[in-house]
Amino acid sequence: MNTVHVKTGDTVVILSGKDKGKKGKVMQVSPKENKVIVEGCNMVTKHVKPRKEGEAGGIIKAEGAMYASKVQLVCPKCGKAVRVGHRILADGTKERVCKNANCGETF
Repeated sequence: MNTVHVKTGDTVVILSGKDKGKKGKVMQVSPKENKVIVEGCNMVTKHVKPRKEGEAGGIIKAEGAMYASKVQLVCPKCGKAVRVGHRILADGTKERVCKNANCGETF
């Protein structure tokens, strides 16, 4: 089973590529391919064919998938791009933790 360090709804920053430095919300995660789709980043053009009678076709812009290793989670408390640690609670559940030395916020 493949695991990805981000979840749907997380705020991330892009580490490399044409959108380097941009922040956005994760819209979709594909653990099987190890890819994520980030809102407003990695925009690609798609040629769409009209499906119904009277529907317009054309060229539309949509977010493309990118490898999960190209994004880093942004801590909601300290606002920095951080690595994610895990803490196991007394009841056996796992929670994500900010690895920044001054923060330690849970996600």
